[in-house]
Amino acid sequence: MSEHEKKPFDFMGFRKIASVFSIALLVASVVLLAVRGLDLGMDFTGGTSVEIEYAEAPALEEIRNTLDAAGYDQFVVQNFGADTTVLVRLAEAGNDELAVEVTKALEADGASLELVSSEFIGSQVGEELREDSGLGLLLALAVVLIYVGMRFQFKFGIASVLPLAHDVIIVLGVFSLFQWTFDLTVLAALLAVIGYSLNDTIVVADRIRENFRKMRVGDSWHIINTSIHQTISRTINTSGTTLVVLFSLYLLGGEAINNFALALIIGVVVGTYSSIYVSANLLLAFGVSREDLALPSKEGAATDEQEEEPPEWLNRM
Repeated sequence: MSEHEKKPFDFMGFRKIASVFSIALLVASVVLLAVRGLDLGMDFTGGTSVEIEYAEAPALEEIRNTLDAAGYDQFVVQNFGADTTVLVRLAEAGNDELAVEVTKALEADGASLELVSSEFIGSQVGEELREDSGLGLLLALAVVLIYVGMRFQFKFGIASVLPLAHDVIIVLGVFSLFQWTFDLTVLAALLAVIGYSLNDTIVVADRIRENFRKMRVGDSWHIINTSIHQTISRTINTSGTTLVVLFSLYLLGGEAINNFALALIIGVVVGTYSSIYVSANLLLAFGVSREDLALPSKEGAATDEQEEEPPEWLNRM
């Protein structure tokens, strides 16, 4: 039996289990966000950033210990561009003396350093960033709904947007659970997750549409299973290579992009799952059929029954 003739794995046979699993994750994420909220970074809450240049590359952990001993709370210490440049971000309101006080506290350990710059982000700016970021995510989902609805069919649009919302909420839920800092880099990662997950979903949806028009036998369940079976190797290979890069970023990229890489790692895993089980599951729930995807008939065009069977090489794709 050739590869394209093998009976595909019954992915949809686990649709009820997948539905319960997804609903449980969503409910848990929403509860966590409502109860614990997000640990918003200073991009959203306001604070002060102090850039310091050292003569030699310092140990970041020693800087954190020094600041902690000096009585500073809620601060972040990370390299900024070079190993000798350090960015200290504090939740305290900025004033003319704060940057000087931080510099003197660090100089007390005998380190040779120079204050490069300091910048204050007001709470009003942070509140505007929160509002704009939420609107940006909603706008991205709305544009996806319009695009997929025009590219395929309205049922496909809904079945593509809901998984994207599913992915974003779960990533936010994980950040709420572990109280990882949510800042602009994580917001950028969420937008990247939307794009990545949409790409996976479009690949599966395109094959489903093609098979609905090409396959002469089989109900929606069989056609969707076959479509997922034909695209699963591509999905796994793409996700696997992406995760290799993201884990490298997380392990080697430094503290500045750790949360960015974490958000993308979670998003890629959840997005791969949702493109298979959430999107296809919704299509079955919406009752997608051949009639939904039928090409408009043209005068003199052959009917489905008169169409020639697709070549064997196309079935192998």
